[in-house]
Amino acid sequence: MSAYAKCFDPSGTRFGIPTYPWHFAPDGYATRRQLRASGLRPGGQEVAAQIMRTHRGRKAGVQVAFLYRVDRAKPVRPMTSRKWGALALAMLARRTCPNCQITYGYCIPTSLGMCVACAYPEEQRTAAHAA
Repeated sequence: MSAYAKCFDPSGTRFGIPTYPWHFAPDGYATRRQLRASGLRPGGQEVAAQIMRTHRGRKAGVQVAFLYRVDRAKPVRPMTSRKWGALALAMLARRTCPNCQITYGYCIPTSLGMCVACAYPEEQRTAAHAA
């Protein structure tokens, strides 16, 4: 059985929902990312179909993406001024070091939990003396 045949089930008898091979989904269906790029969201609708492809790196051997009907999708809710403000404060907190309170132009690494200068103070002193 070819990879195409394994992933082709338009009636949904084998997988429970209509299944199509990668890049062969019919018009009128889109993934969440495709909906978002069009300014839409699923809007509470159930998964209408799926696309599937074989994938050697996965335990199940397949990779699946769910599809939603475009005609039932709703427009994305616009961001309110309060949401924009909350997002700006959250990004400011991600750029501010909790130790030295300096705000950087980039997000602090979560692996360190602080800026590089606070995480490795000895190396910063050595670099300053060498220059």
